[in-house]
Amino acid sequence: MGGVVRTLAAWCPDWPVTAAGFGADVPVAVVAAGRVVACSAAARDAGVLLGMRRRAAEASCPGLRIVRRDEGREARAFEPVVVAVSALVPAVEVTRPGLLSLAVFGPARYHGGEQPLAAAVAARAQAAVAAACGVPEPVVQVGIADGPFAAGLAARRQAVVPPSGTAAFLAPFPVTVLGRPELAGLLVRLGIRTLGALAALEEGPVAARFGPEGVRAHRLARGLDDRPLRLEAPPAALVATAELDPPAERVDVAAFAGRRLGQELAVQLEAAGLACTLLEVEIETEHGERLVRRWRAEVDLDASAMGERLRWQLEGWLSGTAVEAPSAGVTRLQLRAVAVAPAAGRQVGFWGGRSDADRRAVRGLDRLRAMLGPEAVLTGMVVGGRGPGDRALLVPWGDTRPAAPERAPWPGAHPVPPPALVHRPPRPALVTGGDGRPVGVSARGCLSGLPEQVAVEGGRPSPVVAWAGPWLYDERWWDPPARRRLARFQLVDEDQHAYLCCVERTRWFVEATYD
Repeated sequence: MGGVVRTLAAWCPDWPVTAAGFGADVPVAVVAAGRVVACSAAARDAGVLLGMRRRAAEASCPGLRIVRRDEGREARAFEPVVVAVSALVPAVEVTRPGLLSLAVFGPARYHGGEQPLAAAVAARAQAAVAAACGVPEPVVQVGIADGPFAAGLAARRQAVVPPSGTAAFLAPFPVTVLGRPELAGLLVRLGIRTLGALAALEEGPVAARFGPEGVRAHRLARGLDDRPLRLEAPPAALVATAELDPPAERVDVAAFAGRRLGQELAVQLEAAGLACTLLEVEIETEHGERLVRRWRAEVDLDASAMGERLRWQLEGWLSGTAVEAPSAGVTRLQLRAVAVAPAAGRQVGFWGGRSDADRRAVRGLDRLRAMLGPEAVLTGMVVGGRGPGDRALLVPWGDTRPAAPERAPWPGAHPVPPPALVHRPPRPALVTGGDGRPVGVSARGCLSGLPEQVAVEGGRPSPVVAWAGPWLYDERWWDPPARRRLARFQLVDEDQHAYLCCVERTRWFVEATYD
């Protein structure tokens, strides 16, 4: 694989906030699917956390400004930054809006060393961010280390890590920085909480227990990034091209036409047993203009991820304020796998062989997203919370799934197993005792009567044959006017319907149903 390349990473913290035109001193939260995905430093100081629900964030920070996430805006705002740094140092690669990287060796010699190069890139990027986003004093952090992964973490600390010190620098970081939530969660449960603890393990047992993904994480923890910034071509031409007639002048038209390119390129890579680690996006216009940009992969790029980066880049080029905006419509789109790595393999289906049904489902969801828009197709994930509605988070299909927060105590949380169907909004119900009166729960958890019958949404009352509870908790305890004392119950009626119910005094609701 060769030696690890010294890499510079330039990172704009809280980029979704900056791209929206807000500085670090303004309390702002960027929200997607009802959850905070980015927030300013002022909002964090007030108690706003990533993954927090919108209403909880507003309660934590009075005066908090809520901004809906716009990935197109983030890509458009970052393109001038990439252009500005490219004018200083060639061969810049974009990892995602807000983070770029470049090889250090040649530019460092030209600028008189790594420290002067880092200062020059930071100054150029800050000026470009200020001009593009209208933020007076934007924050751009630059770091240098061995390989893109370590360089990205060095940018968080604004550090220039010596060539021999990358492993020691990485050791204190938690395993969550690997960007693999499932693997990180398993490592934490096994007591391996830091990159240093992971690096101390022998590679053989790691490979046997965690497979190719674990081996790559183990190498990263040791400072051996096996995907350096190199310009080596893949063993064969891996290219997908589309001709557009009539020429496309709008982002949505070009992105729709180019979405199948990611699928075509993914098929070529799969046939060769390879995974794309560096994607080149190229367009050509009616006037013969040719624009090229390279996107670095944090994980293997599948068809959806390649289509997403194509859309981001088109947003940057085709916006009216783009620095390198073409003067005519786009006539040709091209995706090229510039750098590849051996594919780590694919999970087999339940009954053996490859899961062709899974691949067909992915292609179908990609087509639906292209037709209906990025916010119309959602997938679910489980996050922290007390109730089933709090734990379910919907994420736009193809977008980066936020890392699930680490397990934490949730007093009053419903017991396992989780229910199968969550009702939004909860269904009103009536639970009565033997005297026909609604059953209530006091602040100490005392019942006014035993649950005898349950009726959901005004339906026929059904006898309760089994029940469990209550599980008590307080909502919004920090806000006395809005404070609610709630209790949860599990009920099973005579028709074998199992409900997870919530009661506030004598008002009952069915939050979810078990299958």
